[in-house]
Amino acid sequence: MIKTLSKYIKEFKADSIKTPLFMVLEVIVEMLIPLAMASIIDDGVGAGDMKHILTMGGVMLLLALIGLYAGIMGGKYGARASAGFARNLRDAMYTNIQTFSFSNIDKFSTAGLVTRLTTDVTNVQNAYQMILRLCARSPISLIVAMTMAFIINAKVASIYLIAIAFLAIVIFLIMGKTRRYFDQVFKKYDDLNASVQENVTAQRVVKAFVREDYEIDKFHKASNNIYSMFLKAEGMIANVSPLMNLTIYACILGISWVGANLIVGGELTTGELMSLLTYCMTILMNLMMLAMIFVMVTMSVASAKRISEVLEEKPDITNPENPVFNVDDGSIRFDHVTFRYNSTSEKPVLSDINLDIRSGETIGILGATGSSKTSLVNLISRLYDVSEGSVSVGGRNVKDYDLEALRDQVSVVLQKNVLFSGTILDNLRWGDENATLEDCKRACELACADEFIEKMPQKYETRIEQGGSNVSGGQKQRLCIARALLKKPKVLILDDSTSAVDTATDAKIRKAFATEIPDTTKIIIAQRISSIKDADRIIVIDNGVIDAVGTHDELVEQNAIYKDIYEAQTGGNRDFDENGGEQ
Repeated sequence: MIKTLSKYIKEFKADSIKTPLFMVLEVIVEMLIPLAMASIIDDGVGAGDMKHILTMGGVMLLLALIGLYAGIMGGKYGARASAGFARNLRDAMYTNIQTFSFSNIDKFSTAGLVTRLTTDVTNVQNAYQMILRLCARSPISLIVAMTMAFIINAKVASIYLIAIAFLAIVIFLIMGKTRRYFDQVFKKYDDLNASVQENVTAQRVVKAFVREDYEIDKFHKASNNIYSMFLKAEGMIANVSPLMNLTIYACILGISWVGANLIVGGELTTGELMSLLTYCMTILMNLMMLAMIFVMVTMSVASAKRISEVLEEKPDITNPENPVFNVDDGSIRFDHVTFRYNSTSEKPVLSDINLDIRSGETIGILGATGSSKTSLVNLISRLYDVSEGSVSVGGRNVKDYDLEALRDQVSVVLQKNVLFSGTILDNLRWGDENATLEDCKRACELACADEFIEKMPQKYETRIEQGGSNVSGGQKQRLCIARALLKKPKVLILDDSTSAVDTATDAKIRKAFATEIPDTTKIIIAQRISSIKDADRIIVIDNGVIDAVGTHDELVEQNAIYKDIYEAQTGGNRDFDENGGEQ
């Protein structure tokens, strides 16, 4: 874990070294000031030597200024190093997430990834800054103060050892118990973020079903879980402060009592006693700082583990050593394909799929919900890898291709359509970042999206809100189809992508595909018979196996599943969707 994270300090190594060096300088100055103060009391005030008082006063002022400068520079370099470290961690995590296949993404919830990129990185950042500033400062300050105290008077300094031993035991016991709570608390953050994310993205559904009170209650439960865990951990940590104060006061009393007796016996001067009291506060305050470091490190260890999990996650799907960059055509072949989402699953999602699709064919796929239609097409663009068998595109195994080259030629309009914040033009250019306005307009004409875009006040410069919340479901689907067409793919997959489009518009889109992109292989997953009845072939999938392949007329006559769906949608007569819904 440490090895994984330390790589991302990178260009901030110099700042990470300068910070503790300045902290050490600050410690040295702080340790010299009590000696100067003792000299003023013993050799200046005691002897009535004003010149000595002024000289040592000037020395103390100079030391204070040096200490101030060291502290400021240590803070500056520490902040820069920790903030830079956090930036690099976030960049590295986000970059690695972009390489994940669907199977990798399935291991982490969306809310969990958000927590790791935000809360967990912030915890590590704070801990790293504290380590740089205090891990060098506090132990060195503690050691130097103890050494100086023993040089002045070993008998009095022995009181410190008792205090240190007592506090060390207390802090060790408390930290051991609190660590368990911190390991659990960040998992609760995932639940909290998930609650917020679901509520915000599904706000319209929440209001439509009047579920605000339910969602508020769910959020309160998630928030209270975090509160309870932190309360237990912080409650235990809070015990450190009163115990620390008790120890400080006990030390002061002990040093004052023993020191007064030694002064009376002539073994100690008043100035030396003042120095010992100052060192007492220095030692105990540094113990307090070390306790804070332990708290921060304990919190950050749990976060660091979660960050490392993302950074160390290797994509399941990678490029071959010598990838092929050219996809010859849109032909597709499934050769005895079996697929499982989880390698340990007994029952596969897809079983022994054999299928040949010619380049330029229009293929319809029909099946009940959960019959693995989407799983089948996800294998074509290698969003998942097959468990057994092989999938070929353009006459080559998909595993031979460069991933980017393959996915550029296999354009997928997924079941869940996603638009991003920005203008309509920005969203369309996800298909081709160099597309001209005319290219975008042509793609929108084919997808029948121009019909509503031209009615908008700003047309193609109309801003799309996050998630496409300001356009309807059908409009969103048509924009996503246009975006996919801009890639000019050899294979176009529409995964139930016209379900929110009226039948007349659906028919226009299909007609445009047939006339404008005849050489592109088109695979259409649909629930409506009308969306696929004119396809060259229709594949009926049932429970992960191909039940039948044929034309519309052949399947109506020969396949029970297709016939049942057809009759359910048409009432046993002519298709009410026929000719795009026109009667």
